[in-house]
Amino acid sequence: MGHVEWTTIAGLDQVPAAGEVIHADPLWQGPAGGGAVAAVRLAELAGGCTFFTALGEDDAGRRSRAELEHRAVRVLAAARSGPTRTAVSMVDRSGERTTVTLGERLQPAAADPFDWGRLVSFDAVFFTAGDAALLRLARRAGVLVVTAREFATVLESGVRVDALVGSGCDPAERCDPALLRSLPDLVVSTEGRHGGVFTRCGQPPRRFRPAHAPGPLVDTYGVGDNFAAVLTYALATGSGTADALDLAARHGAACTARRGPFAAAPPAAGPAARRRAVRV
Repeated sequence: MGHVEWTTIAGLDQVPAAGEVIHADPLWQGPAGGGAVAAVRLAELAGGCTFFTALGEDDAGRRSRAELEHRAVRVLAAARSGPTRTAVSMVDRSGERTTVTLGERLQPAAADPFDWGRLVSFDAVFFTAGDAALLRLARRAGVLVVTAREFATVLESGVRVDALVGSGCDPAERCDPALLRSLPDLVVSTEGRHGGVFTRCGQPPRRFRPAHAPGPLVDTYGVGDNFAAVLTYALATGSGTADALDLAARHGAACTARRGPFAAAPPAAGPAARRRAVRV
């Protein structure tokens, strides 16, 4: 459940200072944002993914739907009168990304005309955007993972989440789980190449190790969303905390060695036996 931003990733030597005019090379374009990136990764892992979102009735919305469906994502999008949000992400020579979003974030809501009763059949939901009422509905799934950026929504909803995951390097994703009515079973704070910290059921924090990237650093766009999506999948398939974090870290590290948040092309469908049967 979450949002889409039709995103252009542009490469440049360094992010411009105030008043500068610089040249950037377009490197990648497609549907991104936390919801779209996670949906594609979950579809790759599980063989398919249902993505509840909202899109404008415009070219960016149509292109986003087409690209996501091409990547085995079943898009259930509520129509909105406003335009689909777009974004430009500038990647400097160090691989760090700086993103500017254009327009209002469109997100799904409990009032949208979908069969929310079906959520009881889902093994997992990863929640990146939506209202508090929708988060309460999402609790019907077997496992509920929420991005730390939606901490205020978790607080408003009052629901217990299984995992709260965010970046310890991003001020927008820092939160205090002690404020929640019920502590999450798992709280994860990533720290990039340094691994990260996790707590289980309010116990003292512990560190997890980073994974090695399979190649030189290219860009960091979508790393955190890939990490969170893989963590969701691993928890849904019954992995223990250590194994789930290890798998998520490996996929996050792999994302740094390619351009854009997705594989270059949708992966070919392999034998069903290679996947755990998970509905996400």
